Amino acid sequence: MKVVFMGTPAFSVPVLEALVEAGHEVVCVYSQPPRPAGRGKKDRPSPVQARAEALGLQVRHPVSLKGAEAQAEFAALGADVAVVVAYGLILPQPVLDAPRLGCLNIHASLLPRWRGAAPIHRAIMAGDVETGVCIMQMEVGLDTGPVLLREALEIGAEETTGALHDRLSGLGARLIVEALARLPELSPQVQPEDGVTYAAKIDKAEARVDWAQPAEVVDRLIRGLSPFPGAWCMVGAERVKLLGARLAEGQGAPGQVLEGFTVACASGAVEVTQVQREGKRPMPASDALRGLEMPDRL
Repeated sequence: MKVVFMGTPAFSVPVLEALVEAGHEVVCVYSQPPRPAGRGKKDRPSPVQARAEALGLQVRHPVSLKGAEAQAEFAALGADVAVVVAYGLILPQPVLDAPRLGCLNIHASLLPRWRGAAPIHRAIMAGDVETGVCIMQMEVGLDTGPVLLREALEIGAEETTGALHDRLSGLGARLIVEALARLPELSPQVQPEDGVTYAAKIDKAEARVDWAQPAEVVDRLIRGLSPFPGAWCMVGAERVKLLGARLAEGQGAPGQVLEGFTVACASGAVEVTQVQREGKRPMPASDALRGLEMPDRL
């Protein structure tokens, strides 16, 4: 098929690679414009743009698709289908209507649960035991379109958003190739009204750990916000990111350090397994403890 690919972050890259490998003609790649990054704050292309250019594909990065000119340029590509995954711009109706077979979205949740911006984070933070990927026909509404294919996977007891992100990205790449191969035979399933939830964008204000919460809540917060933006707590005068955790035995006053980096919560305790100290790389908590003086209480 002649495919327009629309995506921006690293999550989208395996999908682009899978489409090319499957033999589809990617006529153009749309991605968010380069953004200032790094210490020099120089414009850096998105992961999708960088990979697309390495593959020799045409790349466009409009600031908006609302204008008639941008919409006409999109339509002129004559695509059979557009594949959209974590693109970051709203697609107006003329764009949705332009490809012969419409626009297909790869969404990292079991719709209608976790529509919106941060479905992977929210699934872990909510304590969901499973999540998955849906291939959806796009509408103007936020992740409201009928679902063509879905596949679930289990969320591991110690899994972080970073690890789950990589597994879902690979699953999405496999499912979209299958969906395009089987498109004529797939029957779109309208999403039920029951069970709709919204995965609000992560606010950094959520990231400070409150040890007065139950251990299950603290554990899910740490894993759900790892690696970005990273849950954190103060250890003495130092702000330390907490990037891995598991439930642990023990009881004490909330914030009491029981042993090593095992901390009591309102009920139960959490063992922090990976941390990032200020100005340092992520490391096992056991390594950090060699140079980090733990107080009796956090």
